[in-house]
Amino acid sequence: MKKVLILGGTRFFGKRLVDHLLWEGKSEITVATRGQTEVDFGADVKRIRMDREDPHSVAEAAQSDQWDVVYDNICYSPDEAKAACEVFAGRTQRYVLTSTLSVYGEPKPGFVETDFDPYTYPLQYGSKEAFSYAEGKRLAEAVFFQTASFPVVAMRIPIVLGIDDYTRRLHFHIKHVQKGNPIGMPNPEAELGFIHSTEAARFLAWLGQVSLTGPVNAASKGSISLTAMMHLIETVTGMQSQILKQTVDEDMSPFGVEQSWTMDTSKAEQAGYTFEALMDWFPGLVREVALALQSEK
Repeated sequence: MKKVLILGGTRFFGKRLVDHLLWEGKSEITVATRGQTEVDFGADVKRIRMDREDPHSVAEAAQSDQWDVVYDNICYSPDEAKAACEVFAGRTQRYVLTSTLSVYGEPKPGFVETDFDPYTYPLQYGSKEAFSYAEGKRLAEAVFFQTASFPVVAMRIPIVLGIDDYTRRLHFHIKHVQKGNPIGMPNPEAELGFIHSTEAARFLAWLGQVSLTGPVNAASKGSISLTAMMHLIETVTGMQSQILKQTVDEDMSPFGVEQSWTMDTSKAEQAGYTFEALMDWFPGLVREVALALQSEK
């Protein structure tokens, strides 16, 4: 049995990672969080309290055992990365970092891993409050890949969707259509890539089992234009959407990019992973979210 430590595993795809590893039955799982979210994983999962922003707290978690794999879903700054590199030195065989499509900067279609090189990116330290989300993730990657003494792989993901998405970004669009509210979209023809929370969890689990290192893109096969997404929502809800280029801020789409924003997943696929097709799960999720929102009324 592998000893696995998950930093942040009580909501969304972190929780699904725990569920997936339990289903596989090959790991002794410890989840380290602040303890603010109550999740009952049963007796097979150990829970420890840890403040990700406190290096001493992270050190206590690291030193509680020797780890085959550490999954870090909650690293947002170079200071947090630096602390992890220090306290997990000699204590883990493999480190799997959750990163983001946002490290690539301004949207464009077909990003590949080399479009952002964390191995040469200038190091700079600070807390997550000192940087934007994207810059914090860039610097976190840079610290891990330039200073860690253990193997590191970074999963770069686009927007993650699921029925339990706490950001409720897909929910936003469906609810606006159901209520007859306008949605602001600068470029409705922009194409977006997504990944389902269950796929993100499966891919994380796979990364913990293979020898792949460095940054690796993860996304469902294919993309969808915002126009096609809204047509699908209209079909599911039976209602017409109101799309405007500009609205008040609270009605602007959280998916409202100026141009297409997708990534190439050839590296992962060449290493042996096969991603689900976006349209195999996206329409079903739209229906599921629409029904859930109706029940909230």
